[in-house]
Amino acid sequence: MNAQLSGRTAGVQLHPTSLPAGRLGDDAYRFVDWLAAAGQSWWQMLPLGPPDRARSPYKAQSAFAAWRGLLGDPAASVSDDEIDAFRAREAFWIGDWERVAGGRRAVADQVRFDREWRALRTYARERAIGLIGDIPIYVAPGSADHLAWPQLFRAGEVAGAPPDGYSDRGQLWGNPLYDWPALQRRRYAWWTERLRRTFALFDVARIDHFRGLVAYWAVPEGAADARGGHWRRGPGRALFDAMSRELGALALIAEDLGVITAPVERLRRSLGFPGMVVMQFGFDPDDPDGPHRLENHEVNSVVYTGTHDQDTLRGWWESLPVATRNAAVARIAAAGVEEPEPWWSMIRLAYSSPARLAMAQAQDVLGLGSEARMNTPGRATGSWRWRMAPGALTAEHAKRLRAAAEEAGRA
Repeated sequence: MNAQLSGRTAGVQLHPTSLPAGRLGDDAYRFVDWLAAAGQSWWQMLPLGPPDRARSPYKAQSAFAAWRGLLGDPAASVSDDEIDAFRAREAFWIGDWERVAGGRRAVADQVRFDREWRALRTYARERAIGLIGDIPIYVAPGSADHLAWPQLFRAGEVAGAPPDGYSDRGQLWGNPLYDWPALQRRRYAWWTERLRRTFALFDVARIDHFRGLVAYWAVPEGAADARGGHWRRGPGRALFDAMSRELGALALIAEDLGVITAPVERLRRSLGFPGMVVMQFGFDPDDPDGPHRLENHEVNSVVYTGTHDQDTLRGWWESLPVATRNAAVARIAAAGVEEPEPWWSMIRLAYSSPARLAMAQAQDVLGLGSEARMNTPGRATGSWRWRMAPGALTAEHAKRLRAAAEEAGRA
């Protein structure tokens, strides 16, 4: 178990682009204050890199650089000394980013972000709020990383996922795939530096698509969908051993959703990383032994009301088949956590889990419907756009969430 995730705690997931102004600044500080008032310990975010044209932060133009669009004050002055110091500190990647993103101005924006972020993180720490980041497993095609390190990537195949509960055609992500033997020959230095950068920004990070580091779905380049892909072996434990030799203990959450095999489970357990369980997956009458069912949750895990790839609790509830809804109603009643609104019942049910950490999406605290869904996998447009209305999270919301956290021993 990560030392940072010891004890029973709770948090809320909200990407900075979903703050009322869509960026850092006053809204971010107000949200930290609200989290503290609500008895929360964590603020979880999506990746902070420059998104693609569809606004996806999982296809960022850099695995290291932050997005200029997040800046609260994009016109703040930056000195030559600050730029020189940043170049020296981030020498592994900043030159590659500078070459593709606009020279000195691109570096100045990273200095601005670093300044704003350090201030926000200090403010959060003073209020006992930790920050959880997100590491996409892949980089975007044509990104600064792909262009600067072509020798680290394979040709002829792209990333995706096989058919599953999200899509019967699979998911065709289109990201370049790593040449793992090439990375191994370089002692996984690129990945080590990526995590070094991540932990300079966050206390803990969720590593996306953890199973792809055991075996990954490779799709022929140019395929119409992901059904014609096949599994290839990933680096396994060797990657994490190399990173931990340089960085020490790795404060990671393993996103172990999807097709999870025994080798994936063995690797996660051997590394001590908490996995993920999702309440919305826990009521399938045909899957009584599934890991997402509340009675099967483990202490060394993180329970989510839902993820950014799922509908909100309200949208999910209103679309449930009768049998699944009845199973959820029965489980809520058995736990004694009934609320007038079923999404609040689900938050309290998640809080009752033995999992160390319980995470709710801000949309679920607000009781918003499908219009507030962050992403629909397989859809090329229309996602990543939800933004919270000013003042939407009220003192009453905070009081109610704190009461739920206190009752569950998570405050």
